[in-house]
Amino acid sequence: MKLNIAYPPTGCQKKLEIDDDGKLRAFFDKRVSAEVDGEGYVFKIMGGHDKQGFAMKQGVLTNTRVRLLMSPGDQGFRGHGRRSGERRRKSVRGCIVSPDLSVLNLVIVKKGEGELPGLTDEEKPRMRGPKRASRIRKLFNLSKEDDVRKYVNTYRRTFEVKGKKHSKAPKIQRLITPESLQRKRRR
Repeated sequence: MKLNIAYPPTGCQKKLEIDDDGKLRAFFDKRVSAEVDGEGYVFKIMGGHDKQGFAMKQGVLTNTRVRLLMSPGDQGFRGHGRRSGERRRKSVRGCIVSPDLSVLNLVIVKKGEGELPGLTDEEKPRMRGPKRASRIRKLFNLSKEDDVRKYVNTYRRTFEVKGKKHSKAPKIQRLITPESLQRKRRR
C-alpha cells in the first residue's frame, strides 16, 4: 500500500510504499477523518482509493465497494453528458480502511519529536501569490492608500531576450488606479 503523507505548514508531500501489512495494522478498520497516533506524530486519514481506482466516500460505512445512486454534484460522480437531474448508480469505496486499498492519503495534524526527511525539515515556498488587489493588501497588511504594485515584485520574473532585460509580473485584478477612476467617470 502507498501512503501519501502531507504536511500543510511546510507545503511538502511525500509518498511511501509499505508492503508489510503488520506495519499498516494501526490504520485498518479506521474511518476517513479519524486520527491515528504514530511515534509522536498524529496522522489524520483524508481518503484513498483501491487497486481499481475507486475512491473512498465519506459516510459509506463499509470497507468494501458499493454501488450508490448518485446525482450530479455528488462526490465520485461528475454527471457530464447526462440529462439534467438524472441519477446513476456508481461504484464507490466505503470510508473504512482495509488492506484492499492501494493508496491512503494522510495529513500530519501534530508534529512529533524528530524530523521526517523531505517532509517536515524543508519548507516549500508558495510559487504564486494572490493576484487580486484586496488579497495582496490582506497578505501584506496594507491600507487602502498603499500602492499594491510594489508588493507584486515578490513574484516578478526577470529574463533576457536578445540582450535586452525584460521583467514580467502577473496582472493585478481589481486594481483601482487614477486611470481606472478617470475611465469610470467618463462613462
